Amino acid sequence: MQEIHEKVRSLRLQHDLTLKELSEKTGLSVSFLSQVERGSTSLAITSLKKIADAFNVPITHFFESFTNANFKVAAEEQKAFRIEGSSSEYIRLAGEFSGRQLEPLLVTLSPGQKQDNVFSHPGEEFYFVLDGVVIFNIDGKEYIVKAGESIHFPSNLPHFVLNPVNQSSSMLCVLTPVIF
Repeated sequence: MQEIHEKVRSLRLQHDLTLKELSEKTGLSVSFLSQVERGSTSLAITSLKKIADAFNVPITHFFESFTNANFKVAAEEQKAFRIEGSSSEYIRLAGEFSGRQLEPLLVTLSPGQKQDNVFSHPGEEFYFVLDGVVIFNIDGKEYIVKAGESIHFPSNLPHFVLNPVNQSSSMLCVLTPVIF
């Protein structure tokens, strides 16, 4: 149970939130959250779910153990996946260890793909285009990024990407906070 308390505190600090701000996001009192972080109170699953939702992490995040750190990600372990509602393909490139703050991904955009959603969230994003061309719309301004070029921006600015060419475009993406 102690690991859960440490993970709550670690997430709060990673998101640069005060206990008061976390209290506002969860509806849990500041004193209760303080006790949770110190490990001096038990934590109901409903309260843990509110905390997980505030950090946009699955509740299982608090139960994962990283005692067997895995720093290397072999090619055969890299499995492509898609997020519902998106035609982008993602491959996780991150190692597994406690306190990880970066989320490295290989992202492939389908020919002519445009994201329907505009995103804005805490953190920052870095992309290096490996193949093709990607247009990044960041805070209403378009940036054309070609193979061999990169872009780095704060994620709190409204942003989306599109692939303007008739071939797949791929990019190395490194972002914060950890999302997968």
